Amino acid sequence: MPTGSAKKRGPRLGGGRVWRRPRRPPAAGQPGERLHRVAGQPGERPARTPLGRDFGLLVAGQVVSVIGSATLRFSLDLHVLDITGRADVFALVVALSTLPGIAFTPIGGAVADRFPKRNLMVGLDAANAALVLPLTVAMGLGQTRVGGIGLALAVLCLISSMYQPTVQASVPAIVGRDRLADANGLVAGIGALSSFVAPVMGGVLYGLVGIETLLAGSCAAFAGSALLEAFIRIPFAKRASDRPLAATLLGDVREGLRFAWRDNPLVFRAIGLACALNMLMVPVFVIGVPYILRFTLHSSDTMYGAGLACTEAATIMGAVFAGRLTRRLRMATLDRALWLIAALMAPMAAAMLPAVLGLGYWPPFVGFLVFEVAAVAACTAVSVFAVTEIQKTTPEDMIGKVMALLLAGSQIAAPIGQIAYGFAFEGFSAATWAPFGFAACAAALIAVGAKPILNPPGGSASGLGAG
Repeated sequence: MPTGSAKKRGPRLGGGRVWRRPRRPPAAGQPGERLHRVAGQPGERPARTPLGRDFGLLVAGQVVSVIGSATLRFSLDLHVLDITGRADVFALVVALSTLPGIAFTPIGGAVADRFPKRNLMVGLDAANAALVLPLTVAMGLGQTRVGGIGLALAVLCLISSMYQPTVQASVPAIVGRDRLADANGLVAGIGALSSFVAPVMGGVLYGLVGIETLLAGSCAAFAGSALLEAFIRIPFAKRASDRPLAATLLGDVREGLRFAWRDNPLVFRAIGLACALNMLMVPVFVIGVPYILRFTLHSSDTMYGAGLACTEAATIMGAVFAGRLTRRLRMATLDRALWLIAALMAPMAAAMLPAVLGLGYWPPFVGFLVFEVAAVAACTAVSVFAVTEIQKTTPEDMIGKVMALLLAGSQIAAPIGQIAYGFAFEGFSAATWAPFGFAACAAALIAVGAKPILNPPGGSASGLGAG
């Protein structure tokens, strides 16, 4: 029998099986370690807390309310165009109806911080239903006028200006800190989905069932959303005030501005950075992509629709997966993400060069769309990340006001950028690479300016998620 190098076998058990000493799991840090990490040890990956029942109800209510409201506004806009047949009246109604919402957004943030958020969401959806119900009756009786529809659109925008800050202020109160980016991504994804779904649903339903039936369905949907939101549990600490309500809310708005400007200036700088993105970078996708697909590449209706669908899908995916895409990102190193976006936009401009366009339809189409989808997803993820970091560093009683300042700034900046890029694409119709080249340079300039702004010398960006 061989000896020496032969392995020593354990005693035999019945049936010829060999007994072996059970292996002990390796100590933490030893080779072979797999799933035996102990909580608190180096290399630990803590279990992620669930988003929870309350956040699920919040999302369900937001899906109905946000998408329903956007669909309703789009359908009413179409109805105005149909009954007037005039583009100037249509544009005037659309533009004027959005102004009250923009102006009232800071007040909406103060209201979100001052009153119970659940009650606000329930009340706002109930107000939507109460607004739509008489409008439905008037439509059925043929008693509506353009002015009345414009007023209804303005009130809908006004309600939305209060609803969004309330939702964004509610998220940190009902979601664990480790899932805040994921939760904000879902909320932003619903907003992006509404901009994609609302025109489709509004156009289809308006043509199939008519404006009266669509209004009745919207009224029922708003009532259902209010019922869902009534079961959300959101912590609330009442703040006492001996001043009249209007004076209290105006004082809260000033308090929010003072907090962002003086008490935590990094928050104000982050808001300014978000406004710069909404003015100089986001509009190039909103205006430029449809223009490129339709007029530069002369895409068919099918390919035009596919290109826009890819853009919207990239927006939604960038929002939904923002938590994972930005897990290692910090505000102090946000400039790296902006450099990435600038690098992705440069090939988009290159795809529109005459030499590339001369290769036929598919090379510029595929080259442009691949980098455009990546840039849109990255831009959306960065926006969600910035919102999350601002929420983390803002006291709970200030979140609504700060989010309202962010929303108001973005709502003002975006149309300015859209108008500017509209003129740019019209003026450079023979050289559409130029506006995208400018946007890439703008992204690079924002990246250069972001580092000293968010991580000033002698200071620290830890107040905005540097840790």
